[in-house]
Amino acid sequence: ERNSKAVVAPETLVNLFSQVFASGWVQDCLSVVWHAGEPMVLPVAFYRDAFQIVERAKPSGLTVTHSFQTNGTLVDDAWCDFFAEQRVNVGVSIDGPKHLHDRNRLTRSGRGTFDKTIRGIRLLRRREIPFHVISVLTIASMAAPHELFEFYVEEGIERVCFNVEESEGDHVSNSFADRDVETAYYRFLSEFWRLSAAMPGKIPFIREIEHALQQVIRPKDAPFNNQLVEPFAITSMDWAGNISTFSPELLGLKNPRYRDFLLGNINRDVLVDMPQRANFMDMLEDIEAGVAMCRERCQYFSVCGGGEPVNKLAENGTFVSTETTYCRLTKMRATDLVLDALERVQPSPAGPSGPSLPFEMPVRVQDQPTR
Repeated sequence: ERNSKAVVAPETLVNLFSQVFASGWVQDCLSVVWHAGEPMVLPVAFYRDAFQIVERAKPSGLTVTHSFQTNGTLVDDAWCDFFAEQRVNVGVSIDGPKHLHDRNRLTRSGRGTFDKTIRGIRLLRRREIPFHVISVLTIASMAAPHELFEFYVEEGIERVCFNVEESEGDHVSNSFADRDVETAYYRFLSEFWRLSAAMPGKIPFIREIEHALQQVIRPKDAPFNNQLVEPFAITSMDWAGNISTFSPELLGLKNPRYRDFLLGNINRDVLVDMPQRANFMDMLEDIEAGVAMCRERCQYFSVCGGGEPVNKLAENGTFVSTETTYCRLTKMRATDLVLDALERVQPSPAGPSGPSLPFEMPVRVQDQPTR
């Protein structure tokens, strides 16, 4: 609801965090993410009050971290002061150079937002506020790894995360419809990683590579947790206090079977009672069935843990399903790339003289990305 002016009430935040901390669901650390819209349209004063509400509610000894995902257009010195003071994790959405970014990042009047976004990024850098960027890849940007790499280096952007334009909810991605998207993504990520390795220290963090490496070299006995399929590992709330769980993007979608994924309202319902709701149990049953199918059928399960429910629903029409284009891109192809790199620098673990590796190696059907 891009045109909505609604703002969450302080009483709603009090109800949320008092119940979250009383639930017993939080162990040592709670991560609070302010996103799904532009969080910085509200003044700094709103967040000072909101953060104080959280601090007053939290038990002693428990750590709370706050993260903002922003388009960066409203960053100014007052925001930088706040980010530094509160140690906020800042993510900025920018899709590369101006001609790529402004294709899809537009104001309500149809103007590109690149100039304001890059101004915000440059101010964050001058103020030495740590940040990362999230760039949505389209077919056009996947054909330009050198241009994107040079852009990030020139702007001093050191931490990069890539999202592929995806189908979720009511949005159907044009990129997903392209028959060559998997090959394009693999080649893009491979070349971008090569460029980064050739210039050490320029872009030390590429999320897709880091995550794939972590999962591939994970010890065999280490548990893998996919929070997107774990009940209330992620708890989402809208401005009115409506609660959902699993994929955050489910909140706000319409679905008669699951009663729009709404499990209750924090202003009138008890959080710990929400897992007893009939629509929650329907969601859980179907999501778990889909995860079980992934476990039985998918050779990449050890690096994924069952996929993202919202993408299964959007692409396959049901939670009770397995792979999606989204998981083939973000999990399978990234894993293939890391495994290909490992195979080039060490003997094959399957060979007669190969070492016994202390981690689980996914088995691939093919080495090169195909549809």
